Amino acid sequence: MLLGAHLRRLREAEGISRSDAGWEIRASDSKISRLELGRVSFKIRDVEDLLTFYGVDDEEERAELLKLAEEANTPGWWHRFGDVLPGWFQSYLGLEATASLIRTYENQFIPGLLQTKAYARGVVLLGHGRASAREVDHRVDLRTSRQQILHRENPPRVWTVVDEAALRRPIGGKQVMREQLEHLIEVSKAPHIQIQIIKFEAGGHAAAGGPFTMLRFPDQELPDIIYIEQLTSALYLDKRDDVDLYTASMERLCVQAEEPKKTPEILREIIGQLYS
Repeated sequence: MLLGAHLRRLREAEGISRSDAGWEIRASDSKISRLELGRVSFKIRDVEDLLTFYGVDDEEERAELLKLAEEANTPGWWHRFGDVLPGWFQSYLGLEATASLIRTYENQFIPGLLQTKAYARGVVLLGHGRASAREVDHRVDLRTSRQQILHRENPPRVWTVVDEAALRRPIGGKQVMREQLEHLIEVSKAPHIQIQIIKFEAGGHAAAGGPFTMLRFPDQELPDIIYIEQLTSALYLDKRDDVDLYTASMERLCVQAEEPKKTPEILREIIGQLYS
C-alpha cells in the first residue's frame, strides 16, 4: 500500500495516465490501479520500469523504493496466523510494523498495542465466545505478538488518546482490568509512549464518529494513512483531504484530553474507585 501510494504520486506528478503506465509494463490500467491500491503483489521488474518511465533517476530514491517492493513481497511474522487473520487486517499489521509514529483514538477498548494478555483474551472472547480454547489462544497470541514493535531498537512513537469509558468497562472482570490499568501506568513511563485520557467532564469531543488510527512513516515522501476498522472490513485513507480532516480531529482530541503527565493519577483514581 505504501509503495503503491508512492508510485501513484510519482505518476500523477508526471501527468501520466494509468493506461499509459499500464502499457509501459505490458499491463492494463486496472492492473495499475490495483498496484497503486496495494491489492496485488509487485514484480521488481515492473517497479523498475515504472520508476524509469516516471523519470526517477536518483539512485538512492530508486534503491529505497525497490527495497520497499522486496519487503512488500516478503511474508511477515503474522502470516503464521493466517487461519484467524482476515486479509484486510494483514495490510494493517504490515503498515503498523513500518510506521515511525502511531496515533490512535479509542472509545471502547484499550488500544491493542497496550493490552495485557488477559485483557486481550477478554476482547477475543467478546467476538469469538464459541471458539475452541486453541483458537482463542491463537487469537490472543496474534494480538500480543503485535507488541514486539514496542521493544525493538528504534521503536515507533505511540501516542494514544483513550476515552474514560474504555477504562471503566470491565473487560475480563475486575482483576483483569486492575492489571490492565496498572500496565498502562507502567508503559506510560516509556519515552516513546504517550497516553492521554478524555474524561467524561469533557463532554462531546472531536472524534464522535468512532475510533481511528493514524500511521506516519520514516520516509517523508510517503503519505500518512488513516485506518478505520469495521466489523468485517477496514478503511485505509491516504488522500490529502481525508488525512487533513482526521489530523485536525486528532489535534483537537489531544487538546480536549488531559495532559499525559496526569494519566497515572487518573488511572490510580479509577483503580481505587472500581477495581480495588
